[in-house]
Amino acid sequence: MRAPGQVSLTPGVYSSGVSARLEVLTSNDAVEIVPLGGVGEFGMNMMAVSCGETTIVIDAGVMFPGPDLLGVDLIVPDLTYLQDRRVAALVLTHGHEDHIGGVPYVWPLLDGPVYGTPLTLALVAPKLEEHQIDPGDTLVAVAPGDRIVIGSITVEFLRVTHSIPDCVGLALHTPAGTLVHTGDFKVDQTPLDGQHVDLHRFATLGSEGVLALLADSTNIDRRGFTGSEIDVIGAFEEIFTSATGMLVVATFSSSLYRVQILVRLAARFGRKVAFVGRGMMQNSVIAQRLGHLSIPEGVQIRDSEVPNYAPNQVLCISTGTQGEPRSALSRIAVDDHKHVKIGPGDTVVLSARAIPGNEKAIGRVINHLTRRGAEIITEANKHVHVSGHGSEEEIKLIHSLVRPRYFVPVHGEFRHLAEHKRIAERVTAGAARPVEVRLIENGDILRFDAEGAEVVGKAPTGRVLIDDTRVGEVADEVLRDRRHLAEDGIVLPVVAVRKQDGELARPPEIITRGVVTDASSDALAVDAVRLLTEVIAALSVEERTDPGLLREAIRVELRRFFKRRSGRHPLVLPVVMEI
Repeated sequence: MRAPGQVSLTPGVYSSGVSARLEVLTSNDAVEIVPLGGVGEFGMNMMAVSCGETTIVIDAGVMFPGPDLLGVDLIVPDLTYLQDRRVAALVLTHGHEDHIGGVPYVWPLLDGPVYGTPLTLALVAPKLEEHQIDPGDTLVAVAPGDRIVIGSITVEFLRVTHSIPDCVGLALHTPAGTLVHTGDFKVDQTPLDGQHVDLHRFATLGSEGVLALLADSTNIDRRGFTGSEIDVIGAFEEIFTSATGMLVVATFSSSLYRVQILVRLAARFGRKVAFVGRGMMQNSVIAQRLGHLSIPEGVQIRDSEVPNYAPNQVLCISTGTQGEPRSALSRIAVDDHKHVKIGPGDTVVLSARAIPGNEKAIGRVINHLTRRGAEIITEANKHVHVSGHGSEEEIKLIHSLVRPRYFVPVHGEFRHLAEHKRIAERVTAGAARPVEVRLIENGDILRFDAEGAEVVGKAPTGRVLIDDTRVGEVADEVLRDRRHLAEDGIVLPVVAVRKQDGELARPPEIITRGVVTDASSDALAVDAVRLLTEVIAALSVEERTDPGLLREAIRVELRRFFKRRSGRHPLVLPVVMEI
């Protein structure tokens, strides 16, 4: 068990006493920031901040793979830069996967506590458990207004609003000056839980002097203000009023404000609520335990109880907004869910924004649901989703309050960072000292010292592709690392199906390399072909004619088969040919 370092938790307002001038800095006073992910891309947010001998990491996120990365479940940043450093603490801003999904992979490099709000840490705990990690007393809960002292860095937690409760921004007080990191935020003036963004503290920090601001750039290309979470209530009231059959609403499992709104509407309109999908079930339990989700007595039912009620008496809140092949909504769409069946007269709402790159997968799910006779509602035809990120005017407000000497845009693709640079310069164009913007990319070592703020080097960066059994350290263009192939081999099932009905056009062929080397190879291959034939025959026509779903079904079943029969975890790359 790691022993936490010197930690001081003090609620209340922080009075900065470390506003040292750049001109008198020593080398030990200089601060370096290194984004390891989340700059020039969406997701995988992680940043190292070093001052003297102290290094902390802000967030440890993941990115989800595109359809071209077959067999990859998660993508995390390359952590080489941290391996030769003493990471004194991991500081988490909130509980979204792109900020906490990589905690188990950073864990071996930590030499101190993990700080986060209670909800954030509660969402981290199951991930550690899945990796057989016992955190002991290493998870330390904090609240807005608290300060922690980590070596030469004092971290202050600032309340911000987002699409999930218990979010914080950060003020890092260092000998070089104060760095403000907004985390993901929007300025929601009517938050569902009544917890407003602490604009007063941002303004106070600005008046005391801020060396650098690091701010969320996600919605910089959206004019005006982002709507409040309660803005979706009107559209959902219309949907509840007009829906004559079962109502299924798909949203992110961490969108707890949205879930609370739906639960209240279900109780008001006399519907039972069933949470569908592992993530939705798990997060609803955590949120109820911590008081972030309130469900009236008698409203919630298990998904297995859905068939016991008339369709117009049920609301299912589901995962799967991005068309993930094995998600609850995808299984419902192809009539493969054990308990939830969609038919004519039912209504399905996708209450989320399509992540770029997922449009085709989402379109396939919508097509399958439409074949079942369901009415489909998305943000394109009703106001069923609001973003959790601030738009241009909210971002301008933060810049006006904080008034930093330097600005570093983060959290967005390069076009978003460049637009944020333009907006920041416009906000301070009439000031006596306009802000200096530093556009950086993942791996850039940005140093604040007596000379100013400049990129002084490049840290190793890249991506690690992960499946649910092993880690592969690979470059972006490689699907899995060579160690996985060397240890467990590769299986290439080749399947030719008729495009119209998905029937096998010829028997499947399975090619293996490095999987089995003893006399049982032939028998194993024969059994694998037989299993594959049976699996495909058992699928519905819709699953067989959807290449994405068919590939995923083949991959899952063959991995189970080879693990059971050979004890190996080979890389399975299905090849599906439509004839």
